[in-house]
Amino acid sequence: MIMKIEQYCVGQVQTNCYFAINEETKEMLIVDPGDSASFLAKQIKQEGLKPQAVLLTHGHFDHAMAAEELADIFGIKIYAHEAEKDTLKQPGLNASGMIGRTDVYHADVFVKDGETLELAGMELKVLHTPGHTEGGCCYYAEKDQALFCGDTLFCQSVGRTDFPRGSMSQLIRSIREKLFSLPDEVKVYPGHMGLTTIGMEKSSNPFL
Repeated sequence: MIMKIEQYCVGQVQTNCYFAINEETKEMLIVDPGDSASFLAKQIKQEGLKPQAVLLTHGHFDHAMAAEELADIFGIKIYAHEAEKDTLKQPGLNASGMIGRTDVYHADVFVKDGETLELAGMELKVLHTPGHTEGGCCYYAEKDQALFCGDTLFCQSVGRTDFPRGSMSQLIRSIREKLFSLPDEVKVYPGHMGLTTIGMEKSSNPFL
């Protein structure tokens, strides 16, 4: 199985939504659909893809806002880390007030740190990486050397920690202990801005 990854920049704060596609079966996973549900659904249908799940790296509005609509359209479940329940449910934590909303989000399946998900013919390991939010997590596809890391790690930067329940010390520890133990060649697909690799961030990220 070869994983194909497509990137779509959506919403007011230019969030990266990813399609992780099993090229053999056309089954796919939707990672962090933060907005533009109708546009994303149209892309999926045009390509003849078969969504199997929505994966949320965390519960902020710019990553979760289109999740429920897409899940309803395709009859699939939404996954998030078990420590992210409060962030999803509370507008004061999911930052939807920044765009004048009081949204409540949900997940159908709550995952645990270290759990391996077998979805769409792919295996992704859940890495709990708190700091940006309490239940922030990354999804690591070892066979494809790909990491979907949300707002934990960016190219030459790290996620914000000035939101409620954020913690810079916790975020740095998450990155150093969970992400920097991965091989240098792992491709990092962040929630904002451009792609990078674990090796590049280990050697030159000024925050780490």
